[in-house]
Amino acid sequence: MMIRVIDLHKSFGGKRVLQGINLEVDRGETLVIMGQSGSGKSILIKHLIGLIMPDRGEIYVDGVETTRLSEEERYKVRRKFAMLFQGAALFDSLTVLQNVSFGLERYTDYTHQKIEQMARQALHRVGLREVVNLMPFELSGGMKKRVGLARAIAYKPEIILYDEPSTGIDPIRADAINDLIIQMKNDMKVTSIVITHDMVSTYKVADRVAMLYQGKIIATGSPEEIRDSNNPIIQQFITGAAEGPIENW
Repeated sequence: MMIRVIDLHKSFGGKRVLQGINLEVDRGETLVIMGQSGSGKSILIKHLIGLIMPDRGEIYVDGVETTRLSEEERYKVRRKFAMLFQGAALFDSLTVLQNVSFGLERYTDYTHQKIEQMARQALHRVGLREVVNLMPFELSGGMKKRVGLARAIAYKPEIILYDEPSTGIDPIRADAINDLIIQMKNDMKVTSIVITHDMVSTYKVADRVAMLYQGKIIATGSPEEIRDSNNPIIQQFITGAAEGPIENW
């Protein structure tokens, strides 16, 4: 078991966002967490990486309970993770190569030559060898996502978190990102957690799917099991129907 979440709770200003999350992620699998916008999906993965501390509950990463660690100990666990942010989160003033090198320069003591080699390898892995000297404003939305992914994988993480990887790009580029998620799993043997409300992406990349609703995981299963579920909440979500138990405002 790579990740295990037990009875996780989190509130902000009296609003209960996570209300007893229980979740397990096997080593090497791709788990998709789906749910409405604002349902707490991004809050959940920020707990996993240690950017937010829970009000209550436990999080185990590779057998280590992380919520009670010191900041130094938590940092060591965090190094197992990489995250592809929703908007790629590139630095506008840095070139593509500098963006991908940034984390390596900040968090390792590798030589400049070694860092550049690792950054170029990561860019090659996502099919972007030719854009190393471009600036972010010169890239398409899909290319920015791929640069963000290159930065995430540059130091060879064990776990990759994808926050809405298909948001803001057209279906063709979104499918290319899906292919990269599958490629990272197959080539690097990483454990992946994908946050999305895109059912096309879900069915393509997921080994298992978890549905987050009203602060809890209400169902988990294979993509086929989720698609065929008789739960009216799940059916409304995956079909995008306006009528049903999920409020549409």
